[in-house]
Amino acid sequence: MQKRVKKTKTGKFIFDKSCNNHLLTKKGKNNKKFKYGKKVDVSNYKQVKALLPYS
Repeated sequence: MQKRVKKTKTGKFIFDKSCNNHLLTKKGKNNKKFKYGKKVDVSNYKQVKALLPYS
């Protein structure tokens, strides 16, 4: 979880989409678009905070 989610300076969480490290030639442009750019929904903040030990 720690490798996939980062905490911003403002305290929000952003996450990395999976399946973006290899075999990228077959995948379309929209599959590869978001690298650390999607925000975690507010309803999941408690769960994410519990999974990240030092955030």
